[in-house]
Amino acid sequence: MTEINKFVVVVKGIVFNEGKILIVQRSHDDEIGGGTWECVGGEVDFGEDLEGALVREFIEEVGLNVTVLKLLYATTFKVTPTRQVVILTYLCRSKDCNLVLSKEHIDYRWSTKEQSEFLLTPEIISDFKKNNVFSMNEWR
Repeated sequence: MTEINKFVVVVKGIVFNEGKILIVQRSHDDEIGGGTWECVGGEVDFGEDLEGALVREFIEEVGLNVTVLKLLYATTFKVTPTRQVVILTYLCRSKDCNLVLSKEHIDYRWSTKEQSEFLLTPEIISDFKKNNVFSMNEWR
């Protein structure tokens, strides 16, 4: 039986606080990217609004209420020969910085530009560079 091609839409959020961004580390036993560092976000549920999905993901993953400000960039890649992920990355704002991690993640940090370039995956770093995220004024 032939496997059907599938698109998955994922939303991610970049939140700055005092010149640093919030990044989270996936649980080591996660089947996709276990142990890697990333921005908060996840899959959009069927029928869900993109920005609403991102607000939901922030609450579920780190307990933060965010305001979605604007789309920064979109990218896509294949996870398997029949599964392609489309990622929409947004700039967000939060008035609160107190986090409560979900079981999906084992650690978090407010990361400087230099730390982010060291900790994030090469694919995320490439997207950040290509889309001028590392050039944003919010990094101080």
